[in-house]
Amino acid sequence: MCGVFGIFNSKTPAEDTFYGLYSLQHRGQEAAGIVVAEYNKAKKKTLFKQHKGMGLVSEVFKDESLFDNLSGYAAIGHNRYSTTGSSKSSNNVQPFSLTYRSGSLAIAHNGNLTNSRALRRELTELGVIFQASSDTEIIPHLAARSREKEPLNQIYDALRQVQGAYSMVILANNQMIAARDPYGFRPLALGRKIDPLTGELSCIVASETCAFDIIQAEYVRDIEPGEILMIDHLAVANGNPTSIFLPPSKRKARCIFEYVYFARPDSFIFKHSVDKVRRNLGKNLARESTIEQQPGEKDITVVSVPDSSNTAALGFVRERNKMTKPARFEHGLIRNHYVGRTFIQPGIQSRDIKVRSKYNIVRGVLVDRPIILIDDSIVRGTTAKMLIKLIREADPKSIHLHISSPPITNPCFYGMDFPTKRQLLTHLFDTAENEQDEIEKIREYIGVDSLKYLSMQGLLNSVPSFEDETCSYCTACFSGDYPIQVSDATTDKEEND
Repeated sequence: MCGVFGIFNSKTPAEDTFYGLYSLQHRGQEAAGIVVAEYNKAKKKTLFKQHKGMGLVSEVFKDESLFDNLSGYAAIGHNRYSTTGSSKSSNNVQPFSLTYRSGSLAIAHNGNLTNSRALRRELTELGVIFQASSDTEIIPHLAARSREKEPLNQIYDALRQVQGAYSMVILANNQMIAARDPYGFRPLALGRKIDPLTGELSCIVASETCAFDIIQAEYVRDIEPGEILMIDHLAVANGNPTSIFLPPSKRKARCIFEYVYFARPDSFIFKHSVDKVRRNLGKNLARESTIEQQPGEKDITVVSVPDSSNTAALGFVRERNKMTKPARFEHGLIRNHYVGRTFIQPGIQSRDIKVRSKYNIVRGVLVDRPIILIDDSIVRGTTAKMLIKLIREADPKSIHLHISSPPITNPCFYGMDFPTKRQLLTHLFDTAENEQDEIEKIREYIGVDSLKYLSMQGLLNSVPSFEDETCSYCTACFSGDYPIQVSDATTDKEEND
């Protein structure tokens, strides 16, 4: 998970990065940080300044006077949600920065490295001292040990040695470097902003394009899988950043769950609109649904679990009505927007407590009606079970839970916080005789009248296809098909917490 942002050649880099991180808050709520590059005339070199801390972006940077000390021409920022490394340690708050033989380096990383344990052991034996337990810290140490002289080539050397998922922005002296792993697991986009008064160009990199919108920047293109892109003052002047490419992977593996749940619907990721994909998910779910209005019943009411399921629910209702199966969309659940995403909130106990404070029911649109409840996924089942209990208080005629993705059956080792297999709801019932029996047991556990998951084919039919790619997405959490071997990957998140 996590969100990264970087901007080069800005008069207000810290402020721009703050707003970028604010737009990417959904990607991580545990901690936030900004590192700024400023040219020091006295020392005739670029120096880094930083501020970071635990909490939301608005909490970490609530003192406006902080920005007086964060002047410069470039900055990178990071929103954290821990998938490796303790969520409670301030040492793991990014961006990480260090001074080494070639100058200064700072890094913000989204993703998980699958060979981090082996690399960490190797570096520790060579005398490297680690300050954090996050896998990200391995990358600057590998770069610092490179025999190459230029930071771009040092980063290339480092990334040749790591495996797994990474979308990152790096400040290296007077350069900003963006990199994406050859599989393309996590999104990373390039943008630009032209100052209306001076005509000067700022180059921007962000996890999602919604971070461009808030500062009125323009989306240019995606950082390509395996691309390492370098931006400096010369690149800004001629409008032509330098790119080098890592050896290509055998396939691409864009995280399909970014479309299902994680990205904001107003973003473009992997070159396509999230909103459009989620509407497709809802349409295909409607085509697969078998729920019919019974004689004498009131109209079927479709309710989304806000906010990540709203768009899929709209697509579902539109397609259902097109199929002459009447349904109407209603706001049956009201979300308290001052409470964070329960999926992102660390710890199962705090997640239980927050569900009721996050959602409330609109009784009038639920009472005595057949309800189709649309949600994007079921991970642990805690939220779903409590939501159904809450909706039952409105005394609906029936509740049919429809999920706009297949069952999550496997943990993620590439940056999503899907827990160990034994913590997934599907694991509780994996002794079932077949998939239908398993879904029936989940239905009973959650307490709904029926449960429908979108099929894998329905999911694949909903997402964009890419030319000349036989395999474009990572579906490991649904299918168990892992693009990268995970023998060295963390198999128990609790070890890091």
